[in-house]
Amino acid sequence: MPGSIHEAEGRPARVSAAAVARASGVSPASVSYVMNGRPGVSDETRRHVVQVANELGFRPSGKNAGRDPLLTRVVGLILPNIVNQMYTGWAQHIISATAAKGFEVFVATTQDDPEALAQVAGTLAARNVDGVIIAAALREDSRALRTLRHNRIPYVCLSRRSDHLPGDFVGIDDDAAATELMRHVLDHGYRDIATVIGPRFSTASLAREQAFVRTAQAAGVTVTGAWKVSTRLNADGGRIAAEQLLGSDHPPRAIVCGSDEIAIGVMEHALSLGLRIPEDIAVVGSDGTPHSRSRLIGLTTIVQPVKEMAERSFALLLDQITHPRTTFTHSVCEHRLHLGRTCGCQPDTAV
Repeated sequence: MPGSIHEAEGRPARVSAAAVARASGVSPASVSYVMNGRPGVSDETRRHVVQVANELGFRPSGKNAGRDPLLTRVVGLILPNIVNQMYTGWAQHIISATAAKGFEVFVATTQDDPEALAQVAGTLAARNVDGVIIAAALREDSRALRTLRHNRIPYVCLSRRSDHLPGDFVGIDDDAAATELMRHVLDHGYRDIATVIGPRFSTASLAREQAFVRTAQAAGVTVTGAWKVSTRLNADGGRIAAEQLLGSDHPPRAIVCGSDEIAIGVMEHALSLGLRIPEDIAVVGSDGTPHSRSRLIGLTTIVQPVKEMAERSFALLLDQITHPRTTFTHSVCEHRLHLGRTCGCQPDTAV
């Protein structure tokens, strides 16, 4: 949900910290603790003081007022889209985590368009947000990150990162996760295997594809060029990929997907052709959204710890906001393999 940003221009008079204390029903010392990011007040009191300060239009004096991270209390969240359940899950937990610290979230989407990403970064910089969590970083295009860095706005990359500009990062070990998933498919005895991933300008998608192909090759299975498909990170992208793969004279026996949404699109198209899953075509995914793991769908998939990743992202961002630093932190969260029915496992063995 977009955060509200109060502009300093047009205020009839400067509001004092004492006025904030009176309106909040707390001591001036508590207001000072909140506005300077010091311990000594509860999270509930901190949220209340920040809300009252924003409503009154409080702004501190001093040369650093415009960049004090505890004043605007707004962070940006940049997502590729809000169709993929992974992104909405991250957004939900990030909004909850930020609200607990008295922040609001300005959410923007890019549709994986590099020009849109650059524009969003510029807009967030112009709005002087306190920091940005970006889940839409492009591997070969670091313009957005450079814009944020130029404006001294801290950022954390979630799931994806740039090859050219270092920064804080939260994600899973995509290589290890994809290797584990492909090994499970190979253990079923499938040899005619195709892979479908998201855009290769995503470091996460590319790493998954490379691990899929390398793991299959190590087992003596070659994933041919025509069976290595990159598509949009949603169900429509999966359906388009499935049309290509299942419309050939020699379709694959198993399709290993780089996201759950892609896998669901693949399965929808397969079912429309009268194919049975997994009897005719096995399909597995990556992400582990609750919907895909439900008994209705029963997708075999890699589960990413969505809540943990969201909370770690904001924790790293808040640390940068309150304690600026020149070092970078990479936080790798643990994934797990969820066994459903779509790979060929029996329902009573699914976990």
